[in-house]
Amino acid sequence: MDENEEISKVLFELSSNRRASILFKIEKENLKMQQIAKTLDMTVTETFRHLQRLTDAKLIEKKVDGSYTITSLGTLATGYLTGFNFILKNADFFLEHDLSCLPYEFVDRLGELSNAEFCTEAVSSFNRVRKILAATEKQFWTMAEQVDSTTKNPAEEKMVEGIDFKFIMQKNLAKSWAGSNSKVLVGSRYVERVPVALVVSEKEASVVFRTHKGVLDYIGLFGTDEKFIKWCRDLFLHYWEKAERWFPGLLIE
Repeated sequence: MDENEEISKVLFELSSNRRASILFKIEKENLKMQQIAKTLDMTVTETFRHLQRLTDAKLIEKKVDGSYTITSLGTLATGYLTGFNFILKNADFFLEHDLSCLPYEFVDRLGELSNAEFCTEAVSSFNRVRKILAATEKQFWTMAEQVDSTTKNPAEEKMVEGIDFKFIMQKNLAKSWAGSNSKVLVGSRYVERVPVALVVSEKEASVVFRTHKGVLDYIGLFGTDEKFIKWCRDLFLHYWEKAERWFPGLLIE
């Protein structure tokens, strides 16, 4: 058997919109054939044929009560399909932006961004970040190549309130603030080059990727979905662990 034959067979089964729709429906809840046919407006005969093919591919299985449930293989398949579908739906964005800086595990989890929304204007993105900061009650983590007073001052006020504040800045910014005693910078860290812009609160998160020209254009993703927030939080912690500690008076080469 050719080493690619198995994946070709599975992809062929899922190339049908009907079968893919059935698989995603069954992923959410166990359903009987008649329920699937009614939900997707299909004939019973057509539904049976698609269910049989998905069963033969070991993506679903029939239970003793007549309902169909997704298999562990099917769950893995839908996970990959969700990410791939998200990429294809936003092909223009991903053609213009560079995700090669991301660790592979985060590229592999891109499906977790699928419920986020795009903010296509820089001004709107900055305003959205300020709103996230204003609304936070527990946590505000950010990684940015620049910070203006409209963000810095409210952040200091939030720190007085006792929120968990973490900041990763770019090296050139860390150099320029060497003599600063701003509360916002206490406990901050820096990296040579900020690979992405990130904002994470307990309620919402945002990520902005660089273009292929290396520019952060602030056309980014915002979301309140738990999976999206977790993806952003995990990515922030990945860079936080690798970043250098900053403190007032630090001499940076």
